[in-house]
Amino acid sequence: MMQRVPGLALAGAGVAVSLGAHSALPALPPLVLCVALGVVLANLAHVPAAAAPGLRVAAGPVLKLGVVLLGLDLVFPDILALGFRALLVVIGVVAITFFGTRWAGRRLGISDDLSLLVATGFSICGVSAIAAANGVIDADEDEVAFSVALVTLCGTLAIVTLPPLRRVLGLDNEQFGAWVGASVHDVAQVVATSSTAGSVALATAIVVKLTRVMLLAPLIAGIAVQHRRTNARPTAADGAPAARPPIVPPFIVAFVAMVAVASLGVIPDRALLRIDDLRTVLLGMALFALGTRVNVGRLRQIGARPLVLGLTSWLLIAVVAYAGVRLAWA
Repeated sequence: MMQRVPGLALAGAGVAVSLGAHSALPALPPLVLCVALGVVLANLAHVPAAAAPGLRVAAGPVLKLGVVLLGLDLVFPDILALGFRALLVVIGVVAITFFGTRWAGRRLGISDDLSLLVATGFSICGVSAIAAANGVIDADEDEVAFSVALVTLCGTLAIVTLPPLRRVLGLDNEQFGAWVGASVHDVAQVVATSSTAGSVALATAIVVKLTRVMLLAPLIAGIAVQHRRTNARPTAADGAPAARPPIVPPFIVAFVAMVAVASLGVIPDRALLRIDDLRTVLLGMALFALGTRVNVGRLRQIGARPLVLGLTSWLLIAVVAYAGVRLAWA
C-alpha cells in the first residue's frame, strides 16, 4: 500500500495545480489541464520511478470510481420527461455519430483504438467518455491524449460557433438548447454554449446532454463485448488460459446503480455537490496519470489524419442533431 503513496500524491498535486489554474482562469477546463500537466512532466522533466505503482492505480481503479460517480448526475424522471420521440432522437444521434466516426476512422486509415476513443468521446460526453472507454480497451496513452485534445478543441469551438447560428438556422430557445445538448461534448461546454440563449435553452440543453451521458453505460458494455470477442484469450504466467474479463465491466454496473440511487432523491443536494468535487479529483488524477505515459515524439507520428477525423465527427454530430431537433422539437 505504501508504495502507491508517491504516485497518488503526485497525481493529487497535479489535480491541485489544475484546479488552481481553473479557478484563476475558468475558461481552462481542469480535466484537460490534468492531462497536459502529466504530458509536460513526462516529457520536459522526469517522472520518479517510485511514483509508478501509484500512477497505475490512478489510471485504473481511481479512473473507474470517477466514472461510477458520474452516474449520480443523472435521474431517470428527467430523462423520461423528454418524451419518446426526443429520446429516440438522442439515441439516434449517439448511434449515428459513433458508428459514422468509426467508419470514417477506417476510411482514413486510423488505428482501431484511436477511432474508437474519438467516436466515444464525440458521441457521448467528451473526456469522461474517453476515459471510460479506455478503462475497457487500455489503448496507447498517446492515442488517449490525442483523443482528449480533439474533443476539447471541437467542444471549445462549439462555444463560439453555435450561438451565432441559432437565428440563421431558425431555432427558438428550446430548440437551440436541445441542439446544443445533443451535439456538444463536455457538460461545461454545453452550459457555456446554451446559456447564451437564456434559461429555457440552458435547462433543455442539460437534460438532453445528461440523457446522452446515460447512454454511456450501454455503449461501454457493447465496447467491452466486442473487445472480448476480437481479442485473444489472455494467458496466466504458467501458460494456462486466464479468466476472461466480465462481459459487462463491474464499474458500468455500478454506474447504472448510481443513476438509480440518484433517481430516488435520497442524497442531499449539498452532498451531491461534494461528490461532484470528488469525481473531478478522481478523474483528474486518472487523466494526469495517463498524461505521464505520453511520449510527445510518438504523438507527432500519429499525424494530421486524426484531426480530420475529429472535425468530421464534430460536423456529423452537429448536422444529425440539428435534423433530430427539427423532428422532435418542431
